[in-house]
Amino acid sequence: MTAAKRKPALPSRHVEAFLEMLVAERGAARLTIAAYTNDLADLAGFLAAAKTDVAAADAAALRRYLARLTDAGLAPRTTARRLSCLRQFHRFLYAEGVRSDDPTAALDAPRLGRPLPKILGEDEVGRLIAAAEARGGAEGLRLVCLLELLYATGMRVSELVSLPLARLRDERFLVVRGKGGKERMVPLSAPARAALAAYGAVRGSFLKEGEVSRYLFPSRGAEGYLTRRRCGQLLKELALAAGIDPVRVSPHVLRHAFASHLLDHGADLRSVQQMLGHADIATTQIYTHVQSERLRTLVETHHPLSRKR
Repeated sequence: MTAAKRKPALPSRHVEAFLEMLVAERGAARLTIAAYTNDLADLAGFLAAAKTDVAAADAAALRRYLARLTDAGLAPRTTARRLSCLRQFHRFLYAEGVRSDDPTAALDAPRLGRPLPKILGEDEVGRLIAAAEARGGAEGLRLVCLLELLYATGMRVSELVSLPLARLRDERFLVVRGKGGKERMVPLSAPARAALAAYGAVRGSFLKEGEVSRYLFPSRGAEGYLTRRRCGQLLKELALAAGIDPVRVSPHVLRHAFASHLLDHGADLRSVQQMLGHADIATTQIYTHVQSERLRTLVETHHPLSRKR
């Protein structure tokens, strides 16, 4: 195993116990555990210079750590996520009696802006699908299927690439297992169903001879299914073929497009929330801000009085 792929060593038994609690009691996803492991390992490396254990840091040490993250150019949202990890870890230590205090209670979260999500126009999504269809062969059919499912369901890329065949219980719906192991059912459009059927006929070409896989998008790699990274690379290659800036295209951008275009065509916010798997409708409401921004730009660009000014 290469050094780049080796998991970071856990800095203490308290970190190990904390991560085990997240899995056992909260059903934390594998990606969440990996992120928290990296965050706490980074903190431990920072504290090692002062010969301080990760479970014994005081508020001043944690404040210096957060300042270092800011000085290193990390985005406020990333720093806030790290702070959230630290808060949960120290609350766990307090609840377990490892510490008699919670040093994170005195820490202030960084101010977060409210960036609007990147959105592709409906015509641009159509160009991506056309570019995938032009690719031809089994690879082209898989690309069309990936695009149609992302755009028709608003799935997260991690949900899509690891999708088991068993989830296709009904051709009109798809059962998706999201964050925290929660399941939701999303409808499949006619183009998505057609893309699934066409891809299903060539799915075996992505397996070794005689091999069987439980995944909808099998791969010969270590994970057994198409990776998130490879899916993103495929979309950026398609963007180039479609004449779209690759920076603007990713699996998550297609998720944004799904939500935004649904609202544009009259879908209600609560239904979009359920299909996206958002626990809080406030997260879904960001797309109403996208619509407002689009209307403002439209008026400023095309209204006669705006043009005169």
